[in-house]
Amino acid sequence: MTDRSDDELIGVLVVDDQELVRGGLRRILRRRDGFAVSECADGDEVPAAVATHRPDVVLMDLRMKRIGGIEATRTLRAAPGAPAVLVLTTFDDEQLLSGALRAGAAGFLLKDSPAEDLIRAVRTVAGGGSWLDPTVTPQVLTTYRTARPAAAPGRNRLSELTVREFEVLELIGRGRSNTEIAGILGISEVTVKSHVGHIFGKLGLRDRAAAIVFAFDHGVVAPGESTS
Repeated sequence: MTDRSDDELIGVLVVDDQELVRGGLRRILRRRDGFAVSECADGDEVPAAVATHRPDVVLMDLRMKRIGGIEATRTLRAAPGAPAVLVLTTFDDEQLLSGALRAGAAGFLLKDSPAEDLIRAVRTVAGGGSWLDPTVTPQVLTTYRTARPAAAPGRNRLSELTVREFEVLELIGRGRSNTEIAGILGISEVTVKSHVGHIFGKLGLRDRAAAIVFAFDHGVVAPGESTS
C-alpha cells in the first residue's frame, strides 16, 4: 500500500497513563490506514502536546494520576480552535461519561470495543460527528439530562425548526458528521454548518452532544437507534 502524505492523515493525540494502552492504540491507528498518532501520559501534558502536534482528535483517558480526563477536556475545549475529544475508558460509569460530555467531549468509547469501532469512532469525530458507545448510552444520557442546566425559557422548541433543519437535527442525533449529512441530503458542507448553527441557536444547545440528547428526549431519534 502506498504511504499517505501528512495532509491526508487524521492526527490523533492519545492521552493515557498506561504505556501498554498507548502502544496498543498505535498498533490499531496505523499510518497506512490514515492516522498519525502522537501521545502523552497525563492530562497536564495535553496543552503542550496539542500545541506541538495539532491533532484533529484527542483520545482521552478518564482516570489518570495527575489530571483526569474530564478536567483536561474542559480546559482543552475552552481554547479557541481546540480539537475534538473522544473519551476512551475502561469504566462504564455514567457519572464520569456524562461529565465528559458536559466538559465538551464529542463522545465516548469503552476500551474493550472492537478495533473496527475505534477506527470508525475516530474518523467520525474527526469529521465533526459524535460517537456514543451504544452499550452505555441510555444510562449516560439519563445522567446527562439530570445534571445539565435548565434550558432558557421559551427555548428547545422543535416547531422553530425548518423542515431542513429538522432533517439535519435527526442526522446529528444519529451521530453523523457534517460531511456525511451533506452527502445524505445533497447539500454543501457550508450549508450544513449554517443549518447546525441555526439549530443550536433556536434550541439553546451548546454542542453536538447536547443536540444528541435533545434528539433522544424529543423523539427525533428513537431509543435503540444507533448514534454511531
